[in-house]
Amino acid sequence: MYCSGCGQAIEPGQGFCSQCGRPAVPPVSVVPGFQFQLEGYAAKIKTLSIVWFIYAGLSLALSLAGLAFASAFLSGHEMYGPWMHGHWMHGPWSGGLFPMWLGSAMLPFVWIFLFLRTGLVLAAAWGLWQRSQWGRIVAIVAAILSLLKFPLGTALGVWTLVVLLGNRNTALYQQL
Repeated sequence: MYCSGCGQAIEPGQGFCSQCGRPAVPPVSVVPGFQFQLEGYAAKIKTLSIVWFIYAGLSLALSLAGLAFASAFLSGHEMYGPWMHGHWMHGPWSGGLFPMWLGSAMLPFVWIFLFLRTGLVLAAAWGLWQRSQWGRIVAIVAAILSLLKFPLGTALGVWTLVVLLGNRNTALYQQL
């Protein structure tokens, strides 16, 4: 670095020119406004991770409620009310193309699938919160899988892909 007044060489960390006494000017960053862009992107990633945490909680709560209802519906016990023994229970659900025992047999697999899906969403949220490289990859996978969950999953998936994909966003994420 050189003095802007007299051209004398200035050592790194030296505050003033030894010849003319002029204050040393700090070097200009290579990319103007890069720190501002990085701070804005960090705020987007933090907001995105919070929304993924909320989505995981909402998804888990709705999944548990739906599976509790499905378990009650497929169990056929009288304790769930008289609606289980109506005229419609003698249709195709009672033993025709889709027997009742098949639905009950599938419930553990549905439980496992929903807990794995919720675990993936929580991992994406945590990875984005920690700003780790694996978190970015997991969030992209979770976003692609969530595109089919209309409307919230679709909106969150599109938003995640817009924020995380692209050369500029990849470079900004790596700098975090």
